[in-house]
Amino acid sequence: MGFAHRGLHGPGVPENSLAAFRAALDIGAGIECDVRLSGDGQVMVFHDHDLRRLCASALAVESTPAATLAAQKLYDSGEHIPRLSEMLDLVAGRVPLLVEVKCRGGNAAQVTAAVVAQLNGYPGPVGVMSFEPSVGRWLARHEPQVRRGLVISGRAGAFDRWRSIRSASPHFLAVDFGALTRTWVQKARRGRWVYSWTIRSPDQGRTGEVHADALIWEGDGRPGA
Repeated sequence: MGFAHRGLHGPGVPENSLAAFRAALDIGAGIECDVRLSGDGQVMVFHDHDLRRLCASALAVESTPAATLAAQKLYDSGEHIPRLSEMLDLVAGRVPLLVEVKCRGGNAAQVTAAVVAQLNGYPGPVGVMSFEPSVGRWLARHEPQVRRGLVISGRAGAFDRWRSIRSASPHFLAVDFGALTRTWVQKARRGRWVYSWTIRSPDQGRTGEVHADALIWEGDGRPGA
């Protein structure tokens, strides 16, 4: 079933909301989510660095207290911005999780440490990943038992990609679908699991099933859709 990208979201069900996570749980799908650190050091489940797109607010996540963020409504849906602790309590180990760490202003170590603290004692399978290789490097040094991943854009050049993989020492890669069929991906797959994002159509899903070990999907990219 792979991983529902930002939960199983759609009309009336905002991305990265508890409603989206409940919908993914209902079909037994793994869940991918994004996290950021609030202004007072709480881990919030949210993708963007500010609230303009999802809450019509100019507030920036990293400079706003968690209580203020949690009071914001997503898409006028009645759903709020959840804390990571709320999401973990909801999922409770029932499906695998991919937690993508979003960094800003050099806070990679701080946000990664806060995420790991939340995951301490969590009963289910979790991978922690990021575009920032410093997240994987921190995990390798301080919490090597945590499964760590590196997210790679299709626009990344060969040298930057090599340097990031060397720095992060990831257990798995999450590769942009646009790069999935490239030779370097298949070579990398010999030594690591490769996930692919974001699968949005049945055709992309069929390609992903050949070239990746698990798919991060949304909408019509849902397996069997």
